[in-house]
Amino acid sequence: MGVSLKSSDDDDSGEVSEINVTPFIDVVLVLLIIFMVAAPLSTVDVPVDLPVSNALPQPRTDEPLYLTVQDDLNLVLGEEAIAREALRSAIDARTGGNRDERIFLRADAAVDYGDLMEVMNALRDAGYLKIALVGLENTGAAPAAGAAPQP
Repeated sequence: MGVSLKSSDDDDSGEVSEINVTPFIDVVLVLLIIFMVAAPLSTVDVPVDLPVSNALPQPRTDEPLYLTVQDDLNLVLGEEAIAREALRSAIDARTGGNRDERIFLRADAAVDYGDLMEVMNALRDAGYLKIALVGLENTGAAPAAGAAPQP
């Protein structure tokens, strides 16, 4: 529905080359109103009054306590080898009986999952529930033999 304002003497009824953008603008405005109404409805807002924490940050230990399970299933606490039966007393001696201290557990790749779970259960039975598993970061390259794991 185009209107030409040109006056022509030869009464030529040619095509109008002007684009009527009025319907396009109407559609855009209707979509704008729909999105303005629907946008607040699509957000999830759960009112929660969060408490303020005044807890002091936990001091980090200077030297983490590593328990290593070797490929022959021997246990090494720090740098000294220990027997499985003496695990509880050895860890108590190193931590001073502090059951909240985190134990970093390292295991050789050849150690069976069930054997690793036995060590974790022994730690749990000793009262140490904060156990962190240590592994190597995957940087895309294969780890070198004898590479030390990073916590």
